[in-house]
Amino acid sequence: ILFNNLMGLFPYIYTSTSHLTLTLSLALPLWLSFMIYGWINHTQHMFAHLDPQGTPAVLMPFMVCIETISNVIQPGTLAVRLTANMIAGHLLLTLLGNTGPSMSYMLVTFLLVAQIALLVLESAVAMIQSYVFAVLSTLYSSEVN
Repeated sequence: ILFNNLMGLFPYIYTSTSHLTLTLSLALPLWLSFMIYGWINHTQHMFAHLDPQGTPAVLMPFMVCIETISNVIQPGTLAVRLTANMIAGHLLLTLLGNTGPSMSYMLVTFLLVAQIALLVLESAVAMIQSYVFAVLSTLYSSEVN
């Protein structure tokens, strides 16, 4: 993920992690394997995870529904987070890059400095997003044990 994110910062190279199909194809098998492993090997723990400790009896059916929905949307949120953050930075760089020809010399130098600053920021975002994907995947796997 880090390599794909950083490669997308070079000109004329498309960031493949800005496609929802790629990020979902990374997140969904991970989540599905964690869930299948958990339900086969730790069934009691998985059922206990659906009802948090200390929940009043009246709220238990609602909490089971909420926790089930929360578990089901995990791969989608993981994929959309990576995709949206990668698209946002590239879109900003593209929009700033397309306004250059219609500006005066003074504004062009400011625009160049702004684009370099955004490129540094985009590099940090590329690294942070790959780290977040890895940490959240690890967190989802630790819920199974």
